[in-house]
Amino acid sequence: MLKIGIIGTGGIAGAHVAGYLRFPQECEIVALCDVAPGKAAARRAELGLTSARTYERVEDMLTAEELDLVSITTPPSTHAELTIAALRAGVDVLVEKPMAPSLEECDAMIAAATENDRILSVVAQNRFRDDMATLKEVLDSGLIGPLSHAQVSSAWWRGTAYYDLWWRGTWESEGGGCTLNHAIHHLDLTLWMLGAPRAVTAVLTNAQHENSEVEDLSVAVLQYDRALAEVTSSVVHHGEEQAIVVQGRHARVSQPWKVVADAAEPNGFPAPGGDPARVAAIEDLAASRRPLEHVGHAGQVGDMLAAVRDRRPPAVDGTDGRRAIELVTAIYESGIERRTVDLPLQADDPYYRAGTLVERAPHFFDKTTAAADLPGAITVGSSSATDH
Repeated sequence: MLKIGIIGTGGIAGAHVAGYLRFPQECEIVALCDVAPGKAAARRAELGLTSARTYERVEDMLTAEELDLVSITTPPSTHAELTIAALRAGVDVLVEKPMAPSLEECDAMIAAATENDRILSVVAQNRFRDDMATLKEVLDSGLIGPLSHAQVSSAWWRGTAYYDLWWRGTWESEGGGCTLNHAIHHLDLTLWMLGAPRAVTAVLTNAQHENSEVEDLSVAVLQYDRALAEVTSSVVHHGEEQAIVVQGRHARVSQPWKVVADAAEPNGFPAPGGDPARVAAIEDLAASRRPLEHVGHAGQVGDMLAAVRDRRPPAVDGTDGRRAIELVTAIYESGIERRTVDLPLQADDPYYRAGTLVERAPHFFDKTTAAADLPGAITVGSSSATDH
């Protein structure tokens, strides 16, 4: 029976707890930790974890408990320090996205896992969705042909009060805006499905949130060998209509699900009826895929439990988490410096280091409110939305 600790008991901790509770024969949540006095105890009661012990200092929890695995569900600026502390204490780690605000911190986390022979996984729960797994399988099949163009829309909407929470809305404590903290899901999916681009060009703005320093909208163009991808990161899109549309030489596929395959007349114009055989082949492949046993956070928790038990790499490791941060960093560097940024980023690039965003990023507005907590439920948008 693996012993689990939860570090940080805010809203997203509930998703981790629910995930672990899906595997009662494999693990037990024995400890909760939160720096806010009384918060861990309150969440223990709320989540029904009556036998779990509570702590206000991570050091105390790591010393007192014999843990196998911790979930870290704290604000992004704390991920690196807490992850490294747990790894050095001999505990495997599942850390929420984004992995950390800087590549420097990501590399320190990966190094700590290697040096202490521990397993590090970064949450990317949307890889554990049937619709996204279907799209990935179709793309990997080669049925759509070489990539031409992709449109990735990470479209969220948040009211101004969203940034009143104390850690949101500043470069220092949140690490960035919607590009880092919302679109990280879609950026990870883009890398997973299409691979890494060779260059990035981007623009940033704050269109609607006057109580936040950080961007609430960015648009990036990713350059592949011959193809382009557009990524929109937003918390200003009413309706939260999110989509990934991939165009190949032979067909287009997307989530929400749609398949189109054109065929050419002798003069190059589209032929009536397109290419029904290719559409049928893609639809048949999608229909034949076996659904996942567990989805979302539960799917990733299940994979991580197996990785800890079998001492194997997890499906999403620290390098995967780092790749997503590298792409976010390139978007920020391009938008702030107003130039195209080549990938991969090197260690001598100023944006590799922690603190560069705080020094160089525009403060679109001053953060005017820093509430300790906000009332109301966390909603996850439309039925096609990726969870945040």
